[in-house]
Amino acid sequence: MSKLTRPRQGRMIAGVCAALAQRFGTSNTTMRVLFVLSCLLPGPQFLLYIALWILIPQEKNVTYAYSP
Repeated sequence: MSKLTRPRQGRMIAGVCAALAQRFGTSNTTMRVLFVLSCLLPGPQFLLYIALWILIPQEKNVTYAYSP
């Protein structure tokens, strides 16, 4: 399993679902659908999303050196 970080690529709002999808080896779409379906149930889903947005670090900007 990979480290839990919010990716810079492939995210819609904050990258929380994309980070969880990478961590658990599922697709971004599957994780987003699960989140939307969970919002139909009573509970603090939006507060949890905001907390994860704050707590999960953003992926570091990686620059690649070009060498011919």
